[in-house]
Amino acid sequence: MQLKAEPEQAGHLVRCPGCNARLVIPSAMPESASTQAGSAHRTATRQVWKETDPTNPNIFLSLGIGAFLLALWFMMLAPFIPHADKAISSYSAMEFLSSLFYKHLLVSFLNTLFFTWAIAILYLKFKKLRHQRAALLLDVLPMQLGKEIHVGNVSQFIDHVYRLPRKLRDSLMVNRIRKALELFEVRQSVSDVREMMSSQSDIDSARIGGSYTLPRAFLWAIPLLGFIGTVLGLSQAIGGMNFANVEDVGKIVTSINNVTSGLGTAFDATLLGLVLAMMLNFPINSLSKQEDDNLNEIDAFCNEVLLPRLNDGVGAGNGDTGAIADAVVKQLTSAHHEFLSDLNELSSRMVGYATSLDEKMAAFQKTVSEEFVVKTAAMREESDNAVKESMTQVSQYLKGLHTGIQGLNDVLASLGEKQIVIRQSRRKWPWSRNDEA
Repeated sequence: MQLKAEPEQAGHLVRCPGCNARLVIPSAMPESASTQAGSAHRTATRQVWKETDPTNPNIFLSLGIGAFLLALWFMMLAPFIPHADKAISSYSAMEFLSSLFYKHLLVSFLNTLFFTWAIAILYLKFKKLRHQRAALLLDVLPMQLGKEIHVGNVSQFIDHVYRLPRKLRDSLMVNRIRKALELFEVRQSVSDVREMMSSQSDIDSARIGGSYTLPRAFLWAIPLLGFIGTVLGLSQAIGGMNFANVEDVGKIVTSINNVTSGLGTAFDATLLGLVLAMMLNFPINSLSKQEDDNLNEIDAFCNEVLLPRLNDGVGAGNGDTGAIADAVVKQLTSAHHEFLSDLNELSSRMVGYATSLDEKMAAFQKTVSEEFVVKTAAMREESDNAVKESMTQVSQYLKGLHTGIQGLNDVLASLGEKQIVIRQSRRKWPWSRNDEA
């Protein structure tokens, strides 16, 4: 295991984050000494570990701790419960707290349970945060393995990550570096690693934000339960008012005292809820800021240390003409390959469209030909029938004409030399009598 010590820690006694042992940081430690520290923690081969949730504690464990704190608190307050006849002005501090928690037992019990449960969750989250902060001290990318991380030595860096202490492997820092190096080993692309780390940062941020859902729900429910206790106390106080016998002044005073004491008890529930909510609000926001700062440090390490050391052969920005030429050739080859792939896909699509069009045209021609043949045969049959009918009518007409001509010839033959005189008679009109006379 390799640890990263700060300059201000030189000559001081510190605790090892891996084995929890106390170490003295020498004032001038040689560079090779860091490679020998913690060699007992190394392993020879890669052993994949199961990644656990780095920010969400066990819900049942936190509930158990909260229930234990709740029982302990009420047991501490039980001996200080004041007598019913004792005036509030004469209460001691512990008696006031005991009366505050025991007046509305159900509401106070739920409020205290939510408070202690939330405190237990925050405590377990704080322990996880200390674990994450301890992982930041690891030298995950040692310079002894190379100033640049490229295809030739990336496996050595991955093996180094797998040789880190098991206690600190399962952290946001180590897991993100491991995933980035393994992706670079497979894809050999800095841009892919950058996109992966950006996505992983968003995932970790969403996971941290989601871990505060239950404590923030308790923070919302505690004052609300206090208001509910106030409403219950007010209803009981108002229900206890009795002015049936207004002539008895003593009973009226007693009834008013009961009402005022009931109002005090009702407002005590609101007071308890508001105080618990205020006491819970500060730890939640403080721990949330610490976790956000820790995540920002991990993002800064990845962007400022890991990414600049990755070299995939295409980032030739130092004037190396050979690297530039290789990068250009690689880009042109990639672009040419993509162009040919797109062209082949387009050609296959065009061939498919042409084949489909030919099939559709053949089917259309076949359909048209069949319909044309059928309609032509029908038209031919109809025309033949029409011609036959016309010929029949003409034949009948000619036969009748022949018969008429034959009869005329017979009449003419019987007449012989006889002449037939046809006189045209003049029609006489009524107004033409005078003229005729």
